[in-house]
Amino acid sequence: MYGITNCDTIKKARVWLEGHGTAYRFHDYRVEGLDAKRLDGWIGKVGWEILLNKASTTFRELPDKDKLNLDEKKAKAMMLAKPTMIKRPVLEVGDRILVGFKADVYEEVVK
Repeated sequence: MYGITNCDTIKKARVWLEGHGTAYRFHDYRVEGLDAKRLDGWIGKVGWEILLNKASTTFRELPDKDKLNLDEKKAKAMMLAKPTMIKRPVLEVGDRILVGFKADVYEEVVK
């Protein structure tokens, strides 16, 4: 699971995983960083539009000019520079990527 420790959605996902006896490793990308190769893999599976959290404080605080004309290259550079713009959590389950937390989706995918 990837995200940041103090995120409420991360906390909910962690409680769900622990409550269901699911082992996981947590990677805080604010502390540990995030490499471009992993982000490329996520983008290839779910798309940059799903990963970029436009509702995040970090994104909202960007100058308007930085929010215009978004494309994959620009979004990727922004997420690598400030990973708190990535929607949380990102959970790798086998070859699947789950973005965000919804208990019913976790119930279906996480075994």
